[in-house]
Amino acid sequence: MSLDLSSKQSLCVLRLSAIGDVCHAVAMVQAIQRQYPNLLITWVVGKLEYQLVKHIPNVEFVIFDKSQGWRSYTNLRRALSGQVFDVLLHMQVALRASVASLMIKAKVKIGFDNARAKEGQWLFTNRKIEAQYQPHVLDGFMGFAKAVGVMDVTPKWSIPIMNDDVEWVKSRFPTGKVFVICAAASKAERNWLPERYAEVADHAVSKGYQVVLCGGPTVLEKELAGKIESSAQQS
Repeated sequence: MSLDLSSKQSLCVLRLSAIGDVCHAVAMVQAIQRQYPNLLITWVVGKLEYQLVKHIPNVEFVIFDKSQGWRSYTNLRRALSGQVFDVLLHMQVALRASVASLMIKAKVKIGFDNARAKEGQWLFTNRKIEAQYQPHVLDGFMGFAKAVGVMDVTPKWSIPIMNDDVEWVKSRFPTGKVFVICAAASKAERNWLPERYAEVADHAVSKGYQVVLCGGPTVLEKELAGKIESSAQQS
């Protein structure tokens, strides 16, 4: 049975990483905002991921910097000192997130269903979302919105982009027809084959798009980008 937050005041979201998952979590958070516009929402998020979401309105962000080791937990406890949330949405099964949840005081702590509450996450929660059969990440996250009574879980995203960032893109891609490929996952076994990325890039070029490969500075990402470029028929 889902909760009704109409009479509640505060909710905390715990989703630290990674960037793709945080993007999905944005849609879930904003679905809750549409249902409960007066609810005070705090989001505990990773340091890197914060750079993507920091301008989202009406959300207070608390940064969890895992590079600080055990200090990251004491810093989180200090940042939330004196706060008791009506509900915590514990949306990450990694053990470090569960340890972080111990620093967050909440009357109700909602986690994943039994099948997905891995790494002992179920030990850190007192309610669960409804079970789903092999859901997409976004659908799984929307299970948390449903658990707090959200009726409309149609995914919608509104991530503010600063004018300086828009102008930076316009200055480098004046035509506006840009096709971005972010090819590398966090693990090599999750990556698509480079020649298939190249086929997609060639098709985009044939339709008049300028193709941009984006990613980080890791060896894995650089090697994958090089293979895609060498496999592409059009530069």
